[in-house]
Amino acid sequence: MANKEAAVAELTDLFRNSNAALLTEYRGLTVAQLKQLRVSMGEHATYAVVKNTLTKIAANAAGISSFDDELAGPSAIAFVHGDTVTVAKALRDFAKANPLLVIKGGYFDGNALSAAEVTKLADLESREVLLAKLAGAFKQSLFGAAYLFNAPLSKAVRTVDALRAKQDA
Repeated sequence: MANKEAAVAELTDLFRNSNAALLTEYRGLTVAQLKQLRVSMGEHATYAVVKNTLTKIAANAAGISSFDDELAGPSAIAFVHGDTVTVAKALRDFAKANPLLVIKGGYFDGNALSAAEVTKLADLESREVLLAKLAGAFKQSLFGAAYLFNAPLSKAVRTVDALRAKQDA
């Protein structure tokens, strides 16, 4: 009984301390395939095979009831503590190559996600790409602002030079 209570407490902490939790069914995958999936997620997530009953208790203790109906069959959860989009991409790509992995749903930013929504999340660009695009946009607007500030100054200098040349003539 103490082991079960410790397992529930550990799972509850994982739910509470994760950016997201993505639920999968892994029926038929080998240990080597599961290891490959864990490697593809990198440092962004902890992928854990879970017991459905204990997970349901832990999820409810963490305020997540969206997994209640999905916890059936051999379940594993990716507890995301890094970039959620990267983990969703890793799951989607692995599921394409290994159809035995089924993405069942998820929980992200206080909301339940369907399997289709997890796939949509995987279609987004990663945080790093979005930040790079934002930085590029800022850089472009700064160059534009610098050009606008310099343009009147150079125009004024040309006008003064033209007036001086006209006076000299």
